[in-house]
Amino acid sequence: MAQMLDAAENASPVEAVEAVTRELGTALGARTVAFLIADLSGRALVRLAHVPLDGAGEGRRAGDEVATVMPFDGGPAEQALRTQTVQVVPQPDGWMVLAPVTDRGEAIGLLEMILPDEPAPRALQEITRTAHLLAFVVIANRRHTDLFEWGQRTTPFTLSGEIQRRLLPASFTCEASAFTLSGWLEPAASIGGDTFDYSLARDVLHFSVTDAMGHGVASALTATLGVGSLRNSRRRGVGLVEQAEAANADVAEHATVPGSYLTAVLAVSTCAPGCARCSTPGTCRRCWYATETPGRCRYRPTSPWVCSPAPDTALARSSCGRATVW
Repeated sequence: MAQMLDAAENASPVEAVEAVTRELGTALGARTVAFLIADLSGRALVRLAHVPLDGAGEGRRAGDEVATVMPFDGGPAEQALRTQTVQVVPQPDGWMVLAPVTDRGEAIGLLEMILPDEPAPRALQEITRTAHLLAFVVIANRRHTDLFEWGQRTTPFTLSGEIQRRLLPASFTCEASAFTLSGWLEPAASIGGDTFDYSLARDVLHFSVTDAMGHGVASALTATLGVGSLRNSRRRGVGLVEQAEAANADVAEHATVPGSYLTAVLAVSTCAPGCARCSTPGTCRRCWYATETPGRCRYRPTSPWVCSPAPDTALARSSCGRATVW
């Protein structure tokens, strides 16, 4: 494991994943080793390869980089990614091992290996640990290069989609001891204005869902104001009321499109049985609140607060038990 970490550290961000997989392949005598990254649509894997321009290679190209899309077909690769479990598949020329590259529930991709012989339990443990290590290598190095992001984008983004991508949390999934949180937006390449966000404190989970008026770049810019204001207030340590009021005032002051507004649900919950589950505001105005009895919920209608050009807009509040929702 130390040799793999050294290899990743000594390689450039673009070559760090290759350096780790090369070390593992050499240690286990693998015939081939590859990293397959998950497409942003959630419906395919993408094989990244470095192929010189005068060499063979099918798929999208960016210079010498080639991305080959592998749509899900219900087979072992899809099962390994969706269930986040190692799959061992016999092949005519050996054994294929597919190990999920994941961190706290975020399905980043798969580590694919072809071995000459059926892997022993100890070898599978080593592959599983390396796949987990690979997740940290990808997370650390994708900050410095567009390679991984480019590979995941099988559909070109619109400008509004690009803006919105920057508003979303770095990971769409977070598994913790007390909860699992996951969010998704569709279509991932073109929507504008719809966002979600979350942040975990020591014993409190903050999360929000926002929906800016309209579509396209205008709604993405309105969403930028709203999400930026909410994050700024949250990171200053203020409560939900102050966060909502600040976002309301900021959108009213800085929105450039007349009549711009956004609806939102803000929530804070303790990381214990009793977390709230809220619907998307502006579509189905209701919230479910967990009661003090685990596994039982009750429904209460509510209205999301609206950020608009009227700074004194009243904010609606609902609360129950451990959760408070605005």
